[in-house]
Amino acid sequence: MPQLSTIYDYMRCHAALLGDRILEEYPALQQFDDAVSPRIKGLLRTPFPAQTIAIMGVAKRWRKARTAMVVAECGTGKTLISLGAIDVHCGGSPFTALAMVPPHLVEKWAREAFLTVPGLRVFLIDDLRNGGDDNKCHGVNEVRLRQGRIVREGLRTTLSELRLRKDSASARKRWLSLCGRRSLFIVGRERAKLGYFWRHAYRVPGSGPYVGCVVNSDTGKPVIVNDSRLMAGDFEKIKISETIETRGEKSCRSLHCPLWQADSDKIRRMAPIEFIGRYMRGWFDYAICDEIHQLAGDTAQGNALGTLASCTERIVGLTGTLLGGYADDLFNTLFRLEARRMKEHGYEWGTTGRSSFIQDYGVLETITKVEPANNACSKAKTTSTVRRKPGASPLLFGEFLMQLCAFVFLEDISGELPSYEETYLSVPMDPPMREAYHELEDEIRKALKAHRGNRSVLSIMLNTLLVYPDHPYGLGTLYGKEFDPELKRTVRFVIAEPRDLAEDGVYSKERKLVEEIKKELAEGRRCQVFAVYTTKHDVTARLRRILDNEGIRTAVLRASVDTSKREAWYARQVKDGIQVVICHPKLVETGLDLLDFPTILFYESGYSLHTLRQASRRSWRIGQRRPVRVKFLCYEGTMQTSCLRLMGKKLLVALTMEGKFAGEGLQSIDEDDDMLSAMARELVQRNGIGETADAVWKALNLEHQKLFPATSVHTDDAPGSEESIFTDAQDHPAGLAEGVFDTAPILVFGRRPELPAGRRRRAKAAVPEQASLFGLQ
Repeated sequence: MPQLSTIYDYMRCHAALLGDRILEEYPALQQFDDAVSPRIKGLLRTPFPAQTIAIMGVAKRWRKARTAMVVAECGTGKTLISLGAIDVHCGGSPFTALAMVPPHLVEKWAREAFLTVPGLRVFLIDDLRNGGDDNKCHGVNEVRLRQGRIVREGLRTTLSELRLRKDSASARKRWLSLCGRRSLFIVGRERAKLGYFWRHAYRVPGSGPYVGCVVNSDTGKPVIVNDSRLMAGDFEKIKISETIETRGEKSCRSLHCPLWQADSDKIRRMAPIEFIGRYMRGWFDYAICDEIHQLAGDTAQGNALGTLASCTERIVGLTGTLLGGYADDLFNTLFRLEARRMKEHGYEWGTTGRSSFIQDYGVLETITKVEPANNACSKAKTTSTVRRKPGASPLLFGEFLMQLCAFVFLEDISGELPSYEETYLSVPMDPPMREAYHELEDEIRKALKAHRGNRSVLSIMLNTLLVYPDHPYGLGTLYGKEFDPELKRTVRFVIAEPRDLAEDGVYSKERKLVEEIKKELAEGRRCQVFAVYTTKHDVTARLRRILDNEGIRTAVLRASVDTSKREAWYARQVKDGIQVVICHPKLVETGLDLLDFPTILFYESGYSLHTLRQASRRSWRIGQRRPVRVKFLCYEGTMQTSCLRLMGKKLLVALTMEGKFAGEGLQSIDEDDDMLSAMARELVQRNGIGETADAVWKALNLEHQKLFPATSVHTDDAPGSEESIFTDAQDHPAGLAEGVFDTAPILVFGRRPELPAGRRRRAKAAVPEQASLFGLQ
């Protein structure tokens, strides 16, 4: 027996036996050699083998349950998979399908539907009203594809009209007599949840002890927020509510009092999805929810997902980033799709159920503090705090995801895609900036020690140390807030005073950005630059000014550009000869195909894992013909480096829940509870957080290398040089462990012709991940 010191040694040693046992116990619903439906050949676009497996898997899942999910990386054709699954499952019969998609993808979905399913009629649900602004479309409008563009022509109706049966036996039969064909209704999720207009609801007494003050209409008392009274000027465009726990001296259960109400002076309207859930239950055969990970919150859009799942016969959710690094990211989504299954496991909707879910499948950290105290029983006071950490138990994959989700990765269709290269660029700071940054860091460190546990200091620390190297002027004095028990109110205190550097100077990271852009433009490659600070300290405006001074034609995409017009905005910039576009990554996070920008540079990455993964795939998609390069820039030895390092660790967890079982992904998570506290702890203790950023990303790349050979890369170990992180056509994966896991895609999607015979034989013992769909038969 070889020396086995870790579980991974054991798995590599017994790969063949483990693979055979897994395939025996957990056969996939659709395996590689299973027959496929002849209807797939009737689609207008021929799916790739990986897409065909996913289509058949979803169709077979629908024969057993109402729900399914497709977890497919950006650019793998989630639209094609969902529409193809509906076409296969319906068996040629007329159907009605409803797709709830991001607002900027409504017309793109309509266009792809026409190019995928033959004889399909497509309708856009603009709103629930029959009238309104004449310059806008209302009701339900049929669209056609004319010369590559979506135009509104054909049938015009409303949801309230569609629900009427009139002279027919039912509303559905009446619709079939009018349409008689397969039909797809598309609604933007912003409009799907669009309800009635509202206004604030409070009173201002004309007499009494609270004369002239804002008071709650139910209690007649002032509204206290952060130990201060709420004034009329504090009511902005957000809804404000108050939780009332006591009335006088009598205790009672918690009561919720909204300080807003419906506005009867404006047009009365209703959310389309809410109308469908109330009055058109069962009218739609299928529902598609695109970018379902954005509906995980307890919001109106998230509630619309639950309504959609309850009123349609079959539903499929699409996402490219299932997990954000924490187990409870899936709690709301699973409850809305499979409430019965969640209740069978003993969970209930709300905070209590979420806490139980985290305890079962998440990673929790219990911190116990023992402080001296004078009392009769003990000399110590003990307090315990429980916090969640990045991570998720593999049981979550087996219990809920394996039989619910179909996993498709870009490497499964990488033979049809160009090469993908991802690079981490660490740039040393100029001496003046280094000195100013360390001064600011020391001041913040002292404030953290003096005000331990103050969240305002932590928040200001994080944002300031991330933005200061990129915008080293105009920050002003940094203030924190804390409650003063003597004054009985919140007071401000000074955290730090950042030194203002020259505004007209060009610093090392900016010079590196210009250098990289010029290098790419010399090869005829347009560049997309991402920056996350775009408002008060506008880094995008500064970058545009620097690039314009270098003679580079640059444009900035702002949030003011309507989501439905951003695709046309990019087309116009390309036509006008723009070479570089700068924007926040969230503006193009989902759906947009930036095929004209094969080079992506993250000048600032932010700390949203969903956004980073989605935005980094905007160019590497089906239809791209040029090699794609993604580069991350950061100042070495700063909070930007810590941010990228922690993003890499959270990524290992996310990929594990998507079927990529990394070597030590779950175990490599640092001991810190969240990004904010982790960065603060590193700043105070100066002991670092695990490995360096480049080591984490290189580890991800090495795992990928086990599946695909690397392309040619220039590596220079000199300080500040670029180091290759990903050099082949793949995502930021944690990779697959050797032996059993590294051959899984080959088993499911077929052998790759370039693999040697020995590698093909090993594939027979592989784990059925990737599109080894839906666990148990």
